[in-house]
Amino acid sequence: MNVVQAAAVLAAAAALALLLPGWAAAEWTLTKKGSIVTYDGRSLMIDGKRDLFFSGAIHYPRSPPELWPKLIKRAKEGGLNTIETYVFWNAHEPEPGKYNFEGRLDLIKYLKMIQDHDMYAIVRIGPFIQAEWNHGGLPYWLREIGHIIFRANNEPFKKEMEKFVRFIVQKLKDADLFASQGGPVILAQIENEYGNIKKDHAVEGDKYLEWAAQMALSTQTGVPWVMCKQSSAPGEVIPTCNGRHCGDTWTLHDKDKPMLWTENWTAQFRAFGDQLAMRSAEDIAYAVLRFFAKGGSMVNYYMYHGGTNFGRTGASYVLTGYYDEAPMDEYGMCKEPKFGHLRDLHNVIRSYQKAFLTGGHSSEKLGHGYEAHTFELPEENMCLSFLSNNNTGEDGTVVFRGEKHYVPSRSVSILAGCKNVVYNTKRVFVQHSERSFHTSEVTSKNKLWEMFSEPIPKYHSTKIRTKEPLEQYNQTKDASDYLWYTTSFRLESDDLPFRGDIRPVLQVKSTAHSMIGFANDAFVGSGRGSKQVKGFMFEKPVDLKVGVNHITLLSSTMGMKDSGGELAEVKGGIQECLVQGLNTGTLDLQVNGWGHKAALEGEDKEIYSEKGMGKVQWKPAENDRAATWYKRYFDEPDGDDPVVLDMSSMSKGMIFVNGEGMGRYWTSFRSLAGTPSQATYYIPRPFLKSKDNLLVVFEEELGKPDGILIQTVTRDDICVMLSEHNPAQIKTWDTDGDKIKLIAEDHSTRGTLSCPPEKTIQEVVFASFGNPEGMCGNFTVGTCHTPDAKQVVEKECLGKPSCLLPVSHTVYGADINCPSTTATLGVQVRCSLQKKDA
Repeated sequence: MNVVQAAAVLAAAAALALLLPGWAAAEWTLTKKGSIVTYDGRSLMIDGKRDLFFSGAIHYPRSPPELWPKLIKRAKEGGLNTIETYVFWNAHEPEPGKYNFEGRLDLIKYLKMIQDHDMYAIVRIGPFIQAEWNHGGLPYWLREIGHIIFRANNEPFKKEMEKFVRFIVQKLKDADLFASQGGPVILAQIENEYGNIKKDHAVEGDKYLEWAAQMALSTQTGVPWVMCKQSSAPGEVIPTCNGRHCGDTWTLHDKDKPMLWTENWTAQFRAFGDQLAMRSAEDIAYAVLRFFAKGGSMVNYYMYHGGTNFGRTGASYVLTGYYDEAPMDEYGMCKEPKFGHLRDLHNVIRSYQKAFLTGGHSSEKLGHGYEAHTFELPEENMCLSFLSNNNTGEDGTVVFRGEKHYVPSRSVSILAGCKNVVYNTKRVFVQHSERSFHTSEVTSKNKLWEMFSEPIPKYHSTKIRTKEPLEQYNQTKDASDYLWYTTSFRLESDDLPFRGDIRPVLQVKSTAHSMIGFANDAFVGSGRGSKQVKGFMFEKPVDLKVGVNHITLLSSTMGMKDSGGELAEVKGGIQECLVQGLNTGTLDLQVNGWGHKAALEGEDKEIYSEKGMGKVQWKPAENDRAATWYKRYFDEPDGDDPVVLDMSSMSKGMIFVNGEGMGRYWTSFRSLAGTPSQATYYIPRPFLKSKDNLLVVFEEELGKPDGILIQTVTRDDICVMLSEHNPAQIKTWDTDGDKIKLIAEDHSTRGTLSCPPEKTIQEVVFASFGNPEGMCGNFTVGTCHTPDAKQVVEKECLGKPSCLLPVSHTVYGADINCPSTTATLGVQVRCSLQKKDA
């Protein structure tokens, strides 16, 4: 760049400073490789050029680094141009001033990998993040700082927060990762959903937000900062929306700032005890187009791939598998039709983004619940319209610019040229996929389980003794889920019930998450709370004796709470302990004198690792032993399909493979449907060796380790279900520069089936034309079924990696006059690797 060119660039930058509010707070030196990220009320701009941003949340600590390239590549194939991630303070700084950026925590490597795929990045520093992550990302040691109040106008908290934010910003600057330095990061976030707790801090909350905004801006990243789930934000910081339907539920008060959506929830995170939570592809697409129709220009899918809460990283009660219903499931496989339906949406809008981003915007009502939003450049003959039917359960036809358009209920149609339907959110033409689990032969190979029983402490063997039970978190310091409580007491024969059919009952009130109990070393049972109900009552009959009796309780927390204004004050542990039903009345043990032991012996000695397992004596395993460690070796299953453990035969505990914590399991906590919220637990292949992998399980309650299954997962069953009566895309189209080029009339409906890479269609599991019922993996024929359908599909599809099926009654020899027909084609095929000839 010569002097004249440099002067011209700086002059242009000065002009932008006068015109664009996003520039005003950004003070950086323009470099040859850097980009200027600015904004106005319409959109973000890169070097003065408007763009659309389709972003997906993929969190680096929730997947092994070896899988990051595949996840990023698939996200890009899904039509995304941006990856979003939080920054995880308690993972990076587990102790004050001691940082960890290795392995899954290598943030720099992750961001560079995003750039290598020619994608942008959004870094949500927080540093409070919630994210269903333990303690909302805040390090435990913050709680031990005197007079601290989290996320408030509180000097001790602000000091630590600023120190970490500046540390992260500098680390990213040192690696040239901000767009202003030529890196991929175009946005940074300070704080997170502060509106949820602002009421807890009253006026001081506004002062804290103002301070946070100014502190963030002062770091001079050269890119805009955002605050999420707010309608306004201080200074040049952009407020953004989080939610399911931001186009209809959120109002941006700062009109000189763009409409950005930082969290479009693709499902609902789940806790142990929850039933399956789904959000349809149709509803997500509808919400996106409603937002864009009203002027939005960025959407971030939260999550696009959820990944896994390895080890103890999940927040209280949160499942180990995170956002498994996202467009890419926990194992990184594309979940259809969600993945494909959204990909098509992204591609369609991008193909017409010039009219969308630079055209004049107008809207009009077309009837009750019907409306049109139009973006038009008349001088270039470019026009794009969004037709919305916001009525529930009411399909309809509207007249727009002299032509009739059918719009299904709660859907949006995109009209290219303001005339031709090229996408409708409720018309899903992509295939569906069904996940299946296959037990590997390595389950039964070298199947030798051994066990080590966790020692059950008694009062006299503990070092920490107090009159009353201590609060749990202050003892475990978030280094373990577990705290042993133990007490002893003497009974005389007159104290015990005289009748043999009466047993004393141990009653414990707890604010932890679960508990198992022992009376004189005998397991008496378990108790638990839930995500919805805080605290629980443990009530179990016990066998007591004349003389000294020992009560020992193993209290556990399933992660620390991740949100709320009182986060620093959250407590857990025993609140009350009684023995009911004695002949002499109720025995109150609360002030009886208690011993405590934080963590398990197996944790302290790391017996889940090759290095530590020799520190204890193992013996042949027995089923149904509480507080017991089990171990075995297994070989890696053949192929490259994801590997999981089916833990249905166990109850509750932790899983370790080759010394790595795979997460918490809790199959004994059943949903209202009577099934575990999560039965299978992911073991990413990068954690495995080809031979002799060490599997260690700590079982709190009762379980049968012989029943643990090593499985592989596929999405080889793919389906279509389309009706001849359902209007298809009106025309086929292609792109020509910034315009959609209509190339042919095509009033037919067709379904495409495509196998995963390197696989072909080997079996037609189901095929029917008429009125089939059910869903992928569970189809049944209706009363208008035609038997020719399967033969037609086999001819078109067998042996091929993909096939195109017409949806027409004439092709399948169906009776269109059958009284109950819906003229629907339902097909399920199975893909597999083609068998080689011997």
